[in-house]
Amino acid sequence: MKDLVNYIICALVDNADNISVDEKIDANTVVITVKVPADQIGKVIGKNGRIATSIRNIVRSISAKEKKKYIVKIGENWCNKFPLAKL
Repeated sequence: MKDLVNYIICALVDNADNISVDEKIDANTVVITVKVPADQIGKVIGKNGRIATSIRNIVRSISAKEKKKYIVKIGENWCNKFPLAKL
């Protein structure tokens, strides 16, 4: 499922190198966290959250086969926004 979300997000953003898709697995719940740069977040969320809702609907429909609950969280990639200070 992580690969599917990664494929969809890479198709939406301009530079696929700056995104990260992480997966955390609990008993019957899988949380997929997507982090994209702040300037690309609008392309992933879409107007009124339509693209984000569509991604969640695709994941939910596929997860019915696996009998697990998938949660997709979308946020900004903070390390691109605040670079590390040079010491």
